[in-house]
Amino acid sequence: MRGLTRCIDAALDEDIGSGDITTDAIIAESLAAAGVVRVKEDAVVAGLPVAEQVFHRVDPGIRMTCSVHDGDRVRKGTIIARVSGRASSILIAERTALNFLMRMSGIATVTRRYLQELRGTGVVLLDTRKTAPGLRMTDKYAVRAGGGTNHRFGLFDGILIKDNHIKAAGSVASAVRSIRGVRPYQKIEIEVKNKEELREAIRAGADIVLLDNMDPGMLKESLSIARGKILTEVSGNITLENIRAVAGAGPDFISTGAITHSAKAIDISMKLTNLYKKERP
Repeated sequence: MRGLTRCIDAALDEDIGSGDITTDAIIAESLAAAGVVRVKEDAVVAGLPVAEQVFHRVDPGIRMTCSVHDGDRVRKGTIIARVSGRASSILIAERTALNFLMRMSGIATVTRRYLQELRGTGVVLLDTRKTAPGLRMTDKYAVRAGGGTNHRFGLFDGILIKDNHIKAAGSVASAVRSIRGVRPYQKIEIEVKNKEELREAIRAGADIVLLDNMDPGMLKESLSIARGKILTEVSGNITLENIRAVAGAGPDFISTGAITHSAKAIDISMKLTNLYKKERP
């Protein structure tokens, strides 16, 4: 994952700062430890390689052995990893490693729940850019671990003309023409708010339309107009309770920010199981 080291270092600096004054006062440098990482509720796991890198950034001598893989569904009480090494280093890295695991597993878990609602529909579940600042790479990785599909990573790798772009350009057609003039071979997605804008987007040669926050009646009509002419993505107020009904209307994609911005962190803990003096080399 691009920039992961920078992301981890920022998280560690936020937590450690100038040092762990509690651990420094209590734990001798000669003390080694082993511990287990356990999930305390049913979950889809994500973030194990990230947690491992956190431990290694603090102390390359820490060993983390995983008993499951990212994307695995586990039951409450499952030990997902074991760690061993210098006790002080493990304690210093613990919270940051668990924070990544808890958030990422939460995203993977809720993503899997949304996908279960879409089972058999053929609709692709997409994420959005509604991620925690500074954590987009890990948030989007967690979506993939849960089985979802990443939309564009940022403003730089995909064209999505939104309502404010259309307002600034003057019309749907002029916005599409402006993009075609500078990026003739790149796929263009454009947000439309009614059937008139949808028809204009089709005539202008857009590749995908984003049907955002449409009421059920307008959504059904818009999808009927678009079918066979242009790819469709539906977004806005998508929930676990309504996503299957929305999928039943026949879009190609459904996107929701809820899988990242509102995912509940999974309760995951680490407990030391053994403490021992390190042998001198």
